[in-house]
Amino acid sequence: MLKWLFRRRDALPDSAQACFQIGTGLAQRGELEQAIALLRRAIELEPGHAAAHHNLGSACRDRGERQAALGAYREAARLAPKFAEAHYGIGLMLVEERSYEEALASLRRAIELSPRLAEARFQAGNAHMGLGNWQAALGEFKAAIAAQPDYAEARWARAMSHLPAVYGVGTDPAERRRAFAAELKALGKWFAATRRADAYLAVAVHQPFYLAYQEEPNRELLAQYGALCAGQMGLWQSRAGLAPPAKRARGKPRIGIVSAHIYEHSVWAALARGWVERLAARSELHIFHLGTRADAETAFARKRASQFHAGARPFDQWARLIHAAGADLLIYPEIGMDATTAKLASMRLAPVQAASWGHPETTGLPTIEYYLSAEALEPADAQANYTEKLVALPNLGCSLLPAREQSGEFAGLEPSQEELLLICPGTAFKYAPQHDWVLAEIAKRLPSSRLVFFRSRPETLADKLRERLRDSFRRARVDFERHVVFIPWQTPGAFRALLRRAALYLDTIGFSGFNSAVQALECGLPIVAREGRFLRGRLASGPLRHIGLAELVAASDEAYVELAVALAGDLERRGELRRRIESGRERLFRDPAPLDALERFVETVVS
Repeated sequence: MLKWLFRRRDALPDSAQACFQIGTGLAQRGELEQAIALLRRAIELEPGHAAAHHNLGSACRDRGERQAALGAYREAARLAPKFAEAHYGIGLMLVEERSYEEALASLRRAIELSPRLAEARFQAGNAHMGLGNWQAALGEFKAAIAAQPDYAEARWARAMSHLPAVYGVGTDPAERRRAFAAELKALGKWFAATRRADAYLAVAVHQPFYLAYQEEPNRELLAQYGALCAGQMGLWQSRAGLAPPAKRARGKPRIGIVSAHIYEHSVWAALARGWVERLAARSELHIFHLGTRADAETAFARKRASQFHAGARPFDQWARLIHAAGADLLIYPEIGMDATTAKLASMRLAPVQAASWGHPETTGLPTIEYYLSAEALEPADAQANYTEKLVALPNLGCSLLPAREQSGEFAGLEPSQEELLLICPGTAFKYAPQHDWVLAEIAKRLPSSRLVFFRSRPETLADKLRERLRDSFRRARVDFERHVVFIPWQTPGAFRALLRRAALYLDTIGFSGFNSAVQALECGLPIVAREGRFLRGRLASGPLRHIGLAELVAASDEAYVELAVALAGDLERRGELRRRIESGRERLFRDPAPLDALERFVETVVS
């Protein structure tokens, strides 16, 4: 009755308080369209009703209308400057937009007004994590727990906050790893003892994403983490009545691809696009786009899918939708970067489930049977690194398309003709402190070199890396300002222009680049790579070996330095390498072998 009634504007109550109370009740029940109509009517009748503005903001947020939510929260705070929850709402929305500094200002005001507002402490911790300040984040999460001891999300986040994004001067990665391991164990004990029915909400509020950037075996730790995720999400799934699906009777394979990155993104370009193109022709393909971004690549996927699902939804709606699709096989191109993806992957929503190397690390999840990787990217003993059964597809494991040619001019740098530009392409968290000496030594031995780094958002991470490198260069007695520059993040066309101008591409050690390395090879730029112990450290060495340039792959940090110095000082050799890259790089693209093997894998596991 209410749903029909509130479609008619003249049927809305003419009392602001009645509209406010009914609208608030509907919002709490999830009937957001009617709730928003009533709360807006309350504001129309009483523009100074701060609580109505606040509750409107919360309803808009739950509906995915972020800008409307932020505007409503701001108006509530303007009308009632001491309304702590309104300032918290502003901070919450700004954290979601990754405007962390601005978010902290609002959250600090909320905490000042209500020191035991645990949610504000939690979001302040999230903002500090986004800015790379793990110590401050840890303090806020502890304060949130002190204010609300059963705050599962804060306990989960506290454990994850022991892994910094970028290590500052004096922070020991091994010590942080030990602290994380201890916290993870304690977290498991707390969850085993808690009686909170909604403890599952904590799963993946933060993930051990930065563990992968330590060149250490992570299987044991991630298996503990995966068991914790699967345990909590399995309880939710059971309560929700979503029984683990049984295999269907034999028929056309029904494949689901679940990802927040069905748009022009590195995960899509490297992996999912080729899968979609091939699997759509030979199976009933269901695509679940968990993200909100859309572009021409999203349209490409939509056109080829038998069923395409997208839009802002909470994880429980996605879980029911995916479960109802009855897929024989679910493939997650990445698990570890997106919270909703991690929650869903922690459940049994199809008889067979697989992950791949969009985040190049084992998931640790007992709900994932297979890990789709690549022969050219894995060491000989790779299975030991995975809790899943490793399926190494041929060659690079994917079928890439050449990038569309884009023009542009790079910004923030005016090199002289004599300068040797050495491109250091990784985001700040890819640079592990134990390898800083490598960069200082290369600069020391190449007086005319300039190492070019990039400032990605949030720029505080680049600032922390810059200070740590400056300290390393100082100890090596190398002029940091002369040899190092951090420039703005470039457009794709500008980045390619810079690659064409550069002398060398210095791949990150321990966790290398894939898409950026392929771009460098497309531009004919020689790469210096150090082959890592794990998949994540072989994403550049694999393509180099694949096109016959194994001599650009170093076996140690010391060999990496020697190779970079030798190549930078030998213009003729670099020219010869450019010619070999140009003649061999076509082998990187449109490779049918991985897709043929993927089809065989699908046929095997589905039948």
